Amino acid sequence: MHDSDDDEYVIAVADRGVDPDAQLRRGRTARHKAPPQGSDTESLFSMKTMLTVLVLPLVIVFVVRVFFLGLYSIPSASMMDTIQIGDRVITSKIAPKYPGLARGDIIVFKDPAHWLSAESSSTSFQNSEYLIKRLIGLPGDTVACKGSGWPVTVNGVAIDEKDYIRPGVDPSSMAFNVKVAAGHVFVLGDNRSNSADSRYHTQDGDHGLVPESDVVGVGIAVYWPISRWSVLSNYEKVFASVPQASSATE
Repeated sequence: MHDSDDDEYVIAVADRGVDPDAQLRRGRTARHKAPPQGSDTESLFSMKTMLTVLVLPLVIVFVVRVFFLGLYSIPSASMMDTIQIGDRVITSKIAPKYPGLARGDIIVFKDPAHWLSAESSSTSFQNSEYLIKRLIGLPGDTVACKGSGWPVTVNGVAIDEKDYIRPGVDPSSMAFNVKVAAGHVFVLGDNRSNSADSRYHTQDGDHGLVPESDVVGVGIAVYWPISRWSVLSNYEKVFASVPQASSATE
């Protein structure tokens, strides 16, 4: 190194207080080794996002399934042709309370008094102690029929059930006259000739009536098989002219 070069180097060191070449080398090394800013945070955020995307839908499905909806497989012919053997039905668990039960609703209920010995049950995915029928009479109603060839009456008014009763089947082949007790409902199958419903259990202690507390769901739709998809109607127009029990006259 020439003297002039040495002088310039000394001046440079004096100006900076350090060896400029060494400082530059350390700076380059530090910049090279420093990890990208925010890399750990971004990785953690991505993991949380992935967990949310995977877990949240499962939690929602679980909550809806447990608290709001019921799923049932139907092995009996008592609700044909509305519901066929093998159909799977979705029900609302909150409808029995909000807005409440109504005439014409298709309801799923716990076996009230060993009805299953006379008929196959509608099998829940958890157990097999449930039945499915159509609600015809509310508390205080009087439901009656004179037998074959006669219509069912509710509070003295004949109802036209052709929209849901199985074609070619009488509304009832047997005569009955039942006053629905408080806290109970009267039910019939749509396939009246093959349904061990309220008519057949008048000696069961509840006179063939189903306690409202045993109703676990109101039918919403047939969801399986896909070819059978349909909404389950309560046909409220059938009962539109039926007076309330408090004003009914027999």
